[in-house]
Amino acid sequence: MLDIKKIEKNPDKFRETLKKRQQSDSIVDELLEMIKTSKKKLSKIEELRSLRNKESKEIGLLLANQQIEEVEKRKEITKKINEEIEKLEKEYNTLNEQLENLLLTLPNWLDPEVPYGEDASKNVIIKEHGQIPQFSFKPKTHYEIGEQMGIIDFEKGIQLAGSRFYTYFDLGAKLERAIMNFMLDLHTQKNGYKEVWVPVLIKDFGMVTTGQYPKFKGEYYQLEKDGLSLIPTAEVPLVNLFYNQIINEEELPIKLTAGTSCFRREAGAAGKDTKGLVRVHQFQKVELVQIVHPENSQIAHQEMLRHAEMVLQELKLPYRIVLLCSGDIGATAIKTYDIEVWIPGMERWLEISSVSNCSDYQARRGLIRIKTKKGNVYAHTLNGSGLAVGRTLIAILENYQKEDGTVEIPEALKKYLTLS
Repeated sequence: MLDIKKIEKNPDKFRETLKKRQQSDSIVDELLEMIKTSKKKLSKIEELRSLRNKESKEIGLLLANQQIEEVEKRKEITKKINEEIEKLEKEYNTLNEQLENLLLTLPNWLDPEVPYGEDASKNVIIKEHGQIPQFSFKPKTHYEIGEQMGIIDFEKGIQLAGSRFYTYFDLGAKLERAIMNFMLDLHTQKNGYKEVWVPVLIKDFGMVTTGQYPKFKGEYYQLEKDGLSLIPTAEVPLVNLFYNQIINEEELPIKLTAGTSCFRREAGAAGKDTKGLVRVHQFQKVELVQIVHPENSQIAHQEMLRHAEMVLQELKLPYRIVLLCSGDIGATAIKTYDIEVWIPGMERWLEISSVSNCSDYQARRGLIRIKTKKGNVYAHTLNGSGLAVGRTLIAILENYQKEDGTVEIPEALKKYLTLS
């Protein structure tokens, strides 16, 4: 949700934001007209209420003077005023509902540091870390390795649930679990996050808070009969733990992490990454969320980026950090960094984490406020993958593969694995 007053004061800047995001700016005129009409109706309602109060006082005086005939005339006038107020209030409420629904479809502002670009080709690489491994043999893809080792079975996944599902066996299942436990321990023991166990189902209001609904509703799995959706990321329940709450300033920053299954239809990804674990309907992810004072969100953003990086550094996997351009950034974020890991078998960089500052966008939608000495302010929310577990498994299989078809286990994971 956006601050209407900010748009009113800076309509041209918001038009620029929409253009940078490759969206039409014509909606700004519609929005401003709705705001103008809403104000006029409210002003008229208040004017009529004042008139009604005046008439009521007059009726009281007339009754005191027993001017009954005049009282009846005044009552008739008051009745008409009430009818007009009722009519205008319905129009006003309907208009405000339409205005709110329109605001729910609009993206966040952009941080000045976000580079302009139409698509991902204009993203800016700001850091590279680690050495890309050199092999004396042609490296295999993770799905070739997994199937040859008998630890990933895509056919069984399709048999059970359809395309873009999979099953793990033996080392595959153990490795997925080990990666998640390693990440959670790292973030709780070294980075100061509190671990939370959350439902993988969320009420619709929760998806509205974090920006998935209403605009992107078709991209997620819904249980319409129950008014529930499968979560696309643990960001959704973690942020909504504070829905419609006022947080004391002394409690900040709030730093939470959760490891969950995540579910996405991938409706807009037809034909993309159809092989392997890159783009599937169900995957595991460790999520990081921070709720902070607005003055501290930029610092928190850099901190969260370092925390996500630590996972790859501990696993000794080569990665790079990319600052997303205006045409590639998500609707809820003012600024986003992607972390991409090198995948030698597929010969590409693969996004393994997105770390985003959402400013007060989600907090306004979810009424998440901070109690300060100067009054209540909307919180700033940040989220990031710390990391996507399945994609980390991809990176390990492909970067740590051996010529004989086996895979070396990263040192950081060995204590989390019990191998038979």
